[in-house]
This record gives sequence, C-alpha cells and structure tokens, in this order.
Amino acid sequence: MKISEPGQTFVAPPRRQPSHRFALFNLGFRPLYLGGAACAAVALALWLLVLRGVPLSGGYLIKLDPVAWHAHEMVFGFAAAIIAGFLLTAVRAWTGMPTARGFALALLVATWLVARVLVWSGPAVPAAVIDSLFLPAAALLLLRTLHRAGNRRNYFLVPVLLLFGLLNALFHYFMLHGEADFALRCVMASVGIIVLLVSVITGRVVPMFTANAIPGFVSRRWRPVDLAVPPLTLLALLADAVQAGPFVVATLAALACAAHVARLVMWRSYAVRRPPILLILHLAYAWIPVGFALLVLSAFGVVPHTLAMHAFTAGAIGGAIIAMITRTARGHTGKPLTADRRDIASYTLVMAGSALRVFGPLVAPQFFLFWITAAGLCWIVGFGIYVVAYALPLCRPRADGKPG
Repeated sequence: MKISEPGQTFVAPPRRQPSHRFALFNLGFRPLYLGGAACAAVALALWLLVLRGVPLSGGYLIKLDPVAWHAHEMVFGFAAAIIAGFLLTAVRAWTGMPTARGFALALLVATWLVARVLVWSGPAVPAAVIDSLFLPAAALLLLRTLHRAGNRRNYFLVPVLLLFGLLNALFHYFMLHGEADFALRCVMASVGIIVLLVSVITGRVVPMFTANAIPGFVSRRWRPVDLAVPPLTLLALLADAVQAGPFVVATLAALACAAHVARLVMWRSYAVRRPPILLILHLAYAWIPVGFALLVLSAFGVVPHTLAMHAFTAGAIGGAIIAMITRTARGHTGKPLTADRRDIASYTLVMAGSALRVFGPLVAPQFFLFWITAAGLCWIVGFGIYVVAYALPLCRPRADGKPG
C-alpha cells in the first residue's frame, strides 16, 4: 500500500485486466475473425491441391462436387463467420447492450467449426443439419440484443441473416438431391446478400472514416443514390442467380454499376491515397462496380461469368473483410487504428490475389490454372499473416483494460 505525503491526495492507479486472462470468447469478433481468416487460408490451400489433382480423402460435399465445396466454404464458411463476428461486435457498439459472449458465443463458434469439419469429411445429413444451424443461431442472438435495446433501425439484419441461412440450407438440400446447379445458384444469391451488406455498411462508415482520417477532406452523399444502391445491388445479383435473361441482368447490372460509381465519385475515392487502413476500404468498394460491369459483359457471353463472380467475392467481399477484420481487431483490442507492416502486407496480397484471379484469365486465358494458383497463394499468405499477427491479441484482454 502506498502512503501519500501530508497534504497530497492519493489517487489509486486504474485497475487493468490481467494480461494473462483468456479473452477469446469476450466478444464475437475475436473467435469468428480468427476462425474465418484461418478458414480462408486452409480452404484455399485444399482447393489448390484439388485443382492440382492431389488425392485427398474427404466425405460428403468434396466427393459430390469439389467446385460446389469450394464455393460453399468461401461463402458459407469463411464469409459467414466474418459477417457473424462483425455483427455481434457492431450491434454491441450500436446499442450499448451486451451481445453473445462466454458459453453462448463458444457454442456458436463450435457449431461453425464442427460444420467445417463435417462438410469436408463427415456424413452428409449431420453435416447439412449442423452447418444450417449456424446463421439462424447468430440471427437469434442478434435479435435478442436488438429487441432488448429497442434498436429498430437495425432489425433488418435479422431477416437478412435468416435469408442467408435459408439459402445455405437450400444449398445442402439441392446437393443431397443431385441438383448441383440449383445449389450453386443459392451460392450466387448469397453473394448478392453479402454484397448488399457490404454496400450498406460501408455506405454508413466509409465517409465518416475518411473525414476522421484526413482532416479537411470533403466528400458528399446524395440521398437518391444511397437509396438506389441497395435495391439495385440485390435485384441485379438475384436476377443473375435465377437466370432472368441477358437483357434483364445486363440492364439491372448496368444501373447498379452506375449507382456505385456515382457513390465513389461523391466520396472522392479517387483522391484517397493514405492511410492504408482507409485506402483498403475504398479499393474494396471499387470492386463492386467492376463486378457489375463484368456482369453486364458476361450476360452477353463476352467474358466468363465466373470472372464477374470473383470480382464480387474475391475483390469486394474479400477486400472488405480484410479491411474490417484488421480495423475492428485493432480498435477492439485497444491498439491504435494504424495499419502496421503486416496489415499492409495482408491488404496488398488480398488485392493482388483478387486482381490475378479476375484479370489474369482475361489477359492470358491459356494460363488459367497459373492465375488461379497465384491468386490462391496470395490469399493464403495474406490471411495467414492475419492469423499469425492477431492470434495472441484476440486471445488476450484489451490492451487498454476496457471490457470486450
């Protein structure tokens, strides 16, 4: 005990959480970001081995259709984990109410992890059932917090997650009944939902983050464009998923492309050069109009449809994910919101991998396997760096001693 001098007032130092305490299940972003990033690296490594003809033992989905397994795991394994982790963290900040933690969060993560193992190696029905439980469970956990807080503005997130989960269940249903084409269309529709979430959430935060990071920077927002972006985004991608016809898809995709370009121009994204933790958000968003432009071309058979899909999945979704999982992890572990060399390496590799996967086959389609391999390796290393860099911080309490 410290004794103060006469006339002095003793002020006890602030109590800090012990640095050795295990904090992985304190908040949703911790285990789900870590697991999602690891899933991206491992799933892509396995996918590259499959493409190279390396014999791998597996069950259910990988035996039925390796392409469907790859598409499913990148959307319903990797992206779904990150989305759930982000929302369980963001809703706590938006409402001031606690979200799932401790045992409830651990149970949710265990459901996701067991599903990943079973989808690769397990029997079909248990794999389909357990995997289909994850997103509805995350939606119900979010609903509980939103209801307690009376936060009606964000109620829309619950039906969006439930629809996402329904598409996952339908994917399994179609695969189990030998309808791989319909299953892959469920994946495409889910990509539309994720791109919608990316456009809505980035539309809320990117102008604010830009103004905070660059003093004096002026960007504009035009309400008609902001109102048009969500429905055009979803309608164009859903029309593509259900094969509404080339003219319908091309028209909706062109309108969506124009709306997103208008947003980027109003945000003055072309003038953003630094800091890297901000620039990556603008670069990721720029992939959305690129994806819609490619979707217009693919509707008329000018470019392969898969290039448009990878502009959305690898470029927009992958870029937004690496941007947000570094930013959120730094902010919610008490670290400064400044990208270090490992973060910048992750940004560079994910963006490079996306560019190789989308534009490489356009330039030299005869080297298609090379482009896929190079892109996959970039992503494996990029997300692997994240796992290595953030594994310990995500398992430890916040550096500033605050809860979460």
